[in-house]
Amino acid sequence: MGAGGTGVATTDAQVWDGVVTLHGRVEHRLSKALQQRHGIGLSEFRALCRLARADDGELRMQELADLIGLNQSSVSRLVARLEAAGLTRRDMCPKDRRGVYTVITDEGRALKEQASPTYDETLSRALDAAADDPTLGPLVNLLRS
Repeated sequence: MGAGGTGVATTDAQVWDGVVTLHGRVEHRLSKALQQRHGIGLSEFRALCRLARADDGELRMQELADLIGLNQSSVSRLVARLEAAGLTRRDMCPKDRRGVYTVITDEGRALKEQASPTYDETLSRALDAAADDPTLGPLVNLLRS
């Protein structure tokens, strides 16, 4: 029971457990499909998506980290992998020489476009499968409404 015997904490914990389970299942399927079909990880794909939508195709490293849910160290390693593959490049902020941006390249945009249908189809199939699970179905239906 939650504070004061309301049971709210228990209900919140159960809902959150469902979210975590759903998230794990979907992320696993997305990661596997992107890696197998396009040779790219899920974090790399998400970074390319965010960069493709950004003004001028560039974001500060910390901004990218915040948008895709990584810490500064992890996003630095991620961007290094993207750069090594020719999918992004680094650029310095002209107004603040300490500011480092990562910029999507034409190759990065092309890979993002190629991988997007895989991501979208896999996401839909993963959510459809979860909707058939009696414990996750109500959560999926709520998220889709």
